[in-house]
Amino acid sequence: MNQEIQKRIQEWLGAEYDEATRQEIQELVDAGNEKELEDRFYTELEFGTGGLRGIIGAGTNRMNRYVVRKATQGLANYIRAKGDPAKGVVIGRDSRLMSDVFAMETASVMAANGIKVYFYEDIHPTPMVSFAVRELGAQAGVMITASHNPKEYNGYKVMWDDGCQVTPPVDKGIIEEVRKISSLSQVRYLPFEEAKAQHRIESIDSRMDALYLERIKTISLHSEVAASSGVKICYSPLYGTGYKIIPEALRQWGFQHVHVLPEQARPDGNFPTTPYPNPEETEAMKEGMQYAADHGYDIFIATDPDADRLGVALRDRNNKMVLLNGNQIATLLAYYIAREKKLPPNPWMVKTIVTTDLIVDIATHHHIGMAEVLTGFKWIGLKIRQFEQEGKNFIFGCEESHGVLLADFVRDKDAIMGVTMFAELTAYYKSQGTSALNVLYDIYRTYGFYKESQKSLTLTGLDGLAQIKAMMDKLRNKTPTTIGEWKVLEKQDMKTDEIIDMTTGTIRGKTGFPSSDVVVLKLSDSAKVVARPSGTEPKIKFYFTTRGKFDDMPAVEHKHETLRQAFLTYIQG
Repeated sequence: MNQEIQKRIQEWLGAEYDEATRQEIQELVDAGNEKELEDRFYTELEFGTGGLRGIIGAGTNRMNRYVVRKATQGLANYIRAKGDPAKGVVIGRDSRLMSDVFAMETASVMAANGIKVYFYEDIHPTPMVSFAVRELGAQAGVMITASHNPKEYNGYKVMWDDGCQVTPPVDKGIIEEVRKISSLSQVRYLPFEEAKAQHRIESIDSRMDALYLERIKTISLHSEVAASSGVKICYSPLYGTGYKIIPEALRQWGFQHVHVLPEQARPDGNFPTTPYPNPEETEAMKEGMQYAADHGYDIFIATDPDADRLGVALRDRNNKMVLLNGNQIATLLAYYIAREKKLPPNPWMVKTIVTTDLIVDIATHHHIGMAEVLTGFKWIGLKIRQFEQEGKNFIFGCEESHGVLLADFVRDKDAIMGVTMFAELTAYYKSQGTSALNVLYDIYRTYGFYKESQKSLTLTGLDGLAQIKAMMDKLRNKTPTTIGEWKVLEKQDMKTDEIIDMTTGTIRGKTGFPSSDVVVLKLSDSAKVVARPSGTEPKIKFYFTTRGKFDDMPAVEHKHETLRQAFLTYIQG
């Protein structure tokens, strides 16, 4: 173990740290657990472009109250230098372990720095922090969440004055300020209860809840169908923040048959029946789908712990629940909006580069503008800001990882909007004598059947980082000319900002995207592969697309699997 790590360990055994923290470190020292100590102290938990995310525990490379204090002091310094402290900061939290502690620590540091704090006392969805930032005219927002990560994780997400997760140059400026905080002695701190007694912290729960519920009703397109269709909804908050606000929103929209799955209804950071509380995962949706199937529900919807992503399963004609992927959820919402919304002048949709191109087809057919952005919903938020300056009207944003946004009074993905609107489209199509599933199949018949999938490889630690880098280097420097039966026609490298014609080897132009560690391969027969390391988890993700006729669905799916296997053999070889 090197001297720098030993120095950090000794510092954390000092009097500046609380007894529980010191004891946690001392037990590892006494046990001689050098591997665990090295992992906790070999680096500092990186404050990235969206904030912090890491495993909960003592140490510089863990999520704990001291790392949160230092990060908050850096953010406070940036606000004092570049923003307006009087505008205040909104602070919210999800149901995860330690979220309440981290939220109060954030408030304590902000208050000590003379920055007004608007505080959600109860757990609240991430989009409601974004909403409050915009509604209150706050300078920034902090959401304590690790989204859909396992229970061992927590995080710290920063939004700026438009309610969007911080983007350049603000994100870089905050990171610089956080890195300057090298010692706890640099942190200003006022205990939470003292700050409340001094009126530096204001609770906003009931005020914001009522405003949000009224505002969200304005996005409804067919309010008359909620009650008349008789659609039956089963909902699960997956032990998270949607537990109160989403059932209430559905009721206020007029839905009369809303059942909250009892086993997952109460907030619980241990997520007892869903080790991965992510509606993208079949395992997380399985219990609710079975319940919905057994009890005759038309739809089962779940949201992740901070209620910014949604999962959907629909009953088919054989009374089985069919689980939709994120692209299918986004496709149905985009189609419903394009067809049923009274469109404003110059309407625009936004999607990420890994989200289905079927939405491009739908937007084009309905004379709606379409913008593409890098993966990450903050880029959709940034695009909405640009739309305001350009006289364009945002109507829908989506990403394949189950995130959607249907109105710009929030600037982050919003599963409350997603749930209410998806429930409405289900009711609307039922009132028309069809179903949402049938409409999805009609979309495929009209525009073509897109088969999309994702493969994530989890590679932890320093060795994992090296493996991920090696894969991306291979893709860039030893790009294949063929993958299985597909020819590689074009390579888009977002890091070098180059589009390369792979048939000639020449640079065709620039990607036009901000620098990002992403490579897109466009293949023959309208196929596509995208590779990108995750910015929040020790993973590298690959996205696959094949396309064909709906009547040839089995053939398209077979070719899709062939492409996946061929690429994974190449990249891991």
